[in-house]
Amino acid sequence: MVFCTDLDNTLIYSYKHDIGEDKRCVEIYQGRAISFITQETYRLLCEVKKQAMIVPVTTRTVEQYDRIDFGVGTFSYALTCNGGVLLIDGHEDESWYQESLKMISDSRQELLRAVELLEQEKRRTFEVRFIRELFVFTKCEEPEAVVRELKSILDVSLVDVFNNGIKVYVVPKKLSKGKAVDRFRDYIGADCVIAAGDSEFDSSMLEAADCGIAAPELSGRYHFPEHVKCPPADKLFAEKVLETVLMYCRNGQ
Repeated sequence: MVFCTDLDNTLIYSYKHDIGEDKRCVEIYQGRAISFITQETYRLLCEVKKQAMIVPVTTRTVEQYDRIDFGVGTFSYALTCNGGVLLIDGHEDESWYQESLKMISDSRQELLRAVELLEQEKRRTFEVRFIRELFVFTKCEEPEAVVRELKSILDVSLVDVFNNGIKVYVVPKKLSKGKAVDRFRDYIGADCVIAAGDSEFDSSMLEAADCGIAAPELSGRYHFPEHVKCPPADKLFAEKVLETVLMYCRNGQ
């Protein structure tokens, strides 16, 4: 059984998010503790790791992913850069990356166009990053307006344009977490895939899995198929996710 999981706001939370005092640091950046999990999340994660293959699936770059240390040992596999880069025991699989570039080659001109448009964007508050030539990222004031304008110019049959707070992304449609899960399922020969996530990035992954666990805030935004569940918000989402995974593992589903 494979458990594909988003990281930020699914398992880990930034210092800006109040998860109580009973927590442990999992990420340090420039000498500051910036991400945390609860002690209960840590306990549950240890249990899940005994019963399933945990595969982080994140939009983080390799460098950003490498900053995270759950304290449970390394994961054999991780999908970073929205699934464009596969790590095996912490090392990049070059063939996976090259296949990713080939897979999104029809979107390259739109991505370059997005870079050019965002470089000229007056509401931009951060540098424009063309992450590993896979997708485009920056930060803007009035991000919803920026997204609307980009959508009116770019070919949205080839790329998705959206924002997560002030962060603005232009991502090839073929570089989705759902596509990454499908690729990894074939790669590893998985019999059953459970997935969990909290954002627009994760919706395709939840649908591609045999069982999806969606954060409550997604329930009103997407009409998910029956195999995607939204657990009640009676406790921290990370803890609810891991409890649900353990239930599936123990039931052999």
